[in-house]
Amino acid sequence: MRIGLLTEGGYPYLNGDARLWCDRLVRGLGQHEFDIYALSRGRQQEDEGWIPLPPQVSRVRTAPLWTAEDDGVVHGRRARRRFADCYGELVAAVCTGSDDQADRFASALYGLAEVARDEGGLVGALRSETALRALEHACRAPGAPRTAREARVPELLAVAAHLERSLRPLSLDWYEDDGLGSVDVCHATAGGAAALPGLLARHFSGVPLLVTEYGVRLRSHYLASAEAAPAVRALLASFHGRLAAEVYTRAAILTPGNAHARRWQEHCGADRSRIRTVYPGMEASRFAEVGEFADHAEPGTLVWVGRVEPAKDLVSLLHAFAEVRKEEPKARLRIVGAATGTEGEAYLGHCRALAAQLFPDEAEGVHAVGDNPVSFEEIGEPDAPSLADVYASGAVTVLSSVVEGFPISLVEAMFCGRATVSTDVGAVVEVIGGTGLVVPPRNPRALAEACVALLRDPERRERLGAAARARALELFTVEQNIAAFHGIYLEILSHCPVRRVVLGETGEPLPFAVPAEAHLPGRWTGSASRVLARGGPAWASGPPVRATPLTVTEGVR
Repeated sequence: MRIGLLTEGGYPYLNGDARLWCDRLVRGLGQHEFDIYALSRGRQQEDEGWIPLPPQVSRVRTAPLWTAEDDGVVHGRRARRRFADCYGELVAAVCTGSDDQADRFASALYGLAEVARDEGGLVGALRSETALRALEHACRAPGAPRTAREARVPELLAVAAHLERSLRPLSLDWYEDDGLGSVDVCHATAGGAAALPGLLARHFSGVPLLVTEYGVRLRSHYLASAEAAPAVRALLASFHGRLAAEVYTRAAILTPGNAHARRWQEHCGADRSRIRTVYPGMEASRFAEVGEFADHAEPGTLVWVGRVEPAKDLVSLLHAFAEVRKEEPKARLRIVGAATGTEGEAYLGHCRALAAQLFPDEAEGVHAVGDNPVSFEEIGEPDAPSLADVYASGAVTVLSSVVEGFPISLVEAMFCGRATVSTDVGAVVEVIGGTGLVVPPRNPRALAEACVALLRDPERRERLGAAARARALELFTVEQNIAAFHGIYLEILSHCPVRRVVLGETGEPLPFAVPAEAHLPGRWTGSASRVLARGGPAWASGPPVRATPLTVTEGVR
């Protein structure tokens, strides 16, 4: 089948979100054809280029989400009236405090999309004084929340600019029959802007939409606007909340990456019957040797792996380790990871200073050189040549975060057969599943007690590590991820109605013009089974359908 993969700030660019996951998915499903529709987030991302693409990627179309030059489209009087009506309805739905605005929001959104398609774009209109006045009128209208009614001109300008950026996908030329209208399934790799083209493909061409969320985009928008003015925060939260609800309502299937994301989707109105949890797939082979020989660990060593940033709460970990040292004087702590950004560099410096204060360099004698039991390292250094080597050196892997999505470092430790101690945040409990110890966040004493308990009980560490490895190999491998999406693609297609009218020999529409078998390789009914990817069987092809032949191979994979 033909998959339209929708991304934002990620694949196929060298740097970005979900790049590795998308690449593994596309390479793992070589029997399908992929069209990539990518929204970029910045000039640097575009300048760095793409990763090498496999042959099953037949098309890549990109558009910058970070900028939109005026396309020079001049709307006539009728088009300006249509835009004003639709945009007015959209911002009225955003500014109304009641919860019964879903249909109004959706009707206005698709109305704007139709204006953009008919007129060649909305870039100038979304930046116009008409849009700003419509937003101001909606904020002052009866029923608007108090925070919206009190919005001042700078705040209205900020909201209008954000709406213009968020609605840029409406002006793309991706939705014709030779674009997203020609794919069998649109697969959005995130909510928000990445899913908006999928909504429009569904609206214009009836293409079913699959939405995968490994991080909840709505939550990210809430956090990003946390420091904005109250009016800006309230209006943007309303807009993104209504957009997320529309995505969750229209998607054929939603695939959250964990129960945390699933709860967000259900809270926003997603139907439970259309939700399938699909865990991220990770490469297990590079940890296989360590996992099979789990007895090579250094008995008193704790290992922490991740990005160095405040959310990881290394301060609590260092205080917890101070308590561990009181019980186990020979214990050591390896902190392995790089700082991210200016904030991360400052936090790393603070943690180094705290470690030097809590653990003065120790020496066996007055003439010996001291050594600190806490080390800060990065992958690639002599003592940490690879992730597998780092996990192999530790008796226990520790996670101390106060905010966490899907805990990748815990899964890597599980592949290595290591016992873990982690804080109860994000999807940690769901991932661990009883194969490790979990403590409350920001509780150094509880973290220390759990670490000491495992350091003193090697048999328990071995049992937990073996159970963790078995669980990880069952749930979190690339293979299970690819198999899950392959099945979901077929499930969506089997329930998808025929989107093109195909006429039989008598000129009457065929009721089942595209049987499910048409999308699978193989000889199903002899020589007459040469099917067409966008129409139907060979005997049903004709002028009403533009089709391209599907390659037929022996057998079914």
